[in-house]
Amino acid sequence: MITNNKQLAGVALVLLLALTPALGSNETEVRNAVQSIFQSLKNKDYGTLYDSLPSDSRARMSKDRFTGALRRSQDNYALDRMDVGTVKVAGNFAVVDTTLYGRLMNPLNLEGKIVVQQYLVREDGKWKVATGDTSAIQRFLKGNPSFARSFKIHPPRVYVKKDNAWVEFKPPKRQG
Repeated sequence: MITNNKQLAGVALVLLLALTPALGSNETEVRNAVQSIFQSLKNKDYGTLYDSLPSDSRARMSKDRFTGALRRSQDNYALDRMDVGTVKVAGNFAVVDTTLYGRLMNPLNLEGKIVVQQYLVREDGKWKVATGDTSAIQRFLKGNPSFARSFKIHPPRVYVKKDNAWVEFKPPKRQG
């Protein structure tokens, strides 16, 4: 039984220290997953990249179709590096701010960067990338409005280097 404020403070400190590694561990796991997924993409290891997708995404697209589409585009770009920013974890969902740097090689040779949020879901104890799975992301956000309010979701932004400065690339609007 706790009999004084010093004992209460001691118990509170022990609980705080016991819980902190679990929170940090989730963020570390998510960061490691994002880095691993990026490395697979950079190394053109599309089979491993496919395996890092959530099961519902894999159910909608075969491994051959997924890897084939990426192979057809692999000569158009080269990835150099990725910066990982803020990580926000809520249960089995995570959002990570990232900036990917690389080069567009075809049809032009341009240095570029993409500022994008990576979305991940934990499935069978592993973090899977759901970035391209809009329906999974929207389902999560609708079911977790407090998460959506506390971590603003941003659309990807693409920049190219022009005269040694980053300029946002805006594709021309289609004539309808």
